[in-house]
Amino acid sequence: MIARKTATVFGGSGFLGKYVTRKLAADGYAVRVACRRTDLANDLRQLGDVGQVVPFYAPVQSEADVAAAVANATVVVNLAAILGASSPTGLNAVNVDGPARVARLAAAAGVKTLVQMSAIGASSSSPSAYGRSRAAGEEEVRNHFPTASIVRASVLFGPEDHFFNMLGGLARYIPFVMPVYGAGTKLQPVYVVDVAEAIRRIIATCDAAHPVQPCLCELGGPDVVTMKTIAESVLQMTGRTKSIFEVPVALASVQAAVLERLPGRMLTRDQIKMLSVDNVVGGNFPGFHELGMTPTPMDLIVPAYMKRYAPGGGKSGKQYQYVV
Repeated sequence: MIARKTATVFGGSGFLGKYVTRKLAADGYAVRVACRRTDLANDLRQLGDVGQVVPFYAPVQSEADVAAAVANATVVVNLAAILGASSPTGLNAVNVDGPARVARLAAAAGVKTLVQMSAIGASSSSPSAYGRSRAAGEEEVRNHFPTASIVRASVLFGPEDHFFNMLGGLARYIPFVMPVYGAGTKLQPVYVVDVAEAIRRIIATCDAAHPVQPCLCELGGPDVVTMKTIAESVLQMTGRTKSIFEVPVALASVQAAVLERLPGRMLTRDQIKMLSVDNVVGGNFPGFHELGMTPTPMDLIVPAYMKRYAPGGGKSGKQYQYVV
């Protein structure tokens, strides 16, 4: 029997992580799904042969657990990140210290390939703490693992996403109007399966018999749309007739100041700051074209799972799985 190469996926039980795990298992890797909640990863065992996909308790804040998770691995993918926290310390613990720890311990373990997931908008000059934390995380990875590949993506969409499903919920439950924050801000939503495939191709290239080169990719879908246009599309897809209410920045900040104190942190002041700048591919780095891919349009995927928010809908949406 030929021994499998091992890939460790931090944040593997999350939205993108499940698709990355599927791709790597299909490529023959033994996959350690490294996460904080291993119970959320149990369903991923079925993506491979018996024992091929294994949930692995390894929050990126834990030195010992991260070291154990990367031991004897050939490939490490770090997808672990949080959008916000109640304090800068909590945000940096995952988005900055986490990537630093993964990169440092992966290098010490002799890992060949490291892919760090980041986000378009990552910048030390970002108006949002999230954007600055992502940039700092990238820098830490480069310092500890110079040949790492960094992947920045715009907002992800897919049946289990938090973005379109949140907007669908607003369309369904808020009476009379559809509130839109950052109405003029441009986004380039990208299909989660396309991002997982891009990561798979980056790993395959790094695994080829030639020297590994550092890489920074930016991934965005084929559609550049404003938040207002997205809201209008959600109303159309859900069959809802409501007026669009473009929430002024001042009012949005007041609402966020209240909501960020509630369980779930539905809206935060930092998210309002994030919506003050466009979230689109800059064109200065490789992307889908260089990876030999054509990104999937939203119209081919999103309408199917938005139907659950239409009058008479209400299905969980778990039946909508578009895995290729």
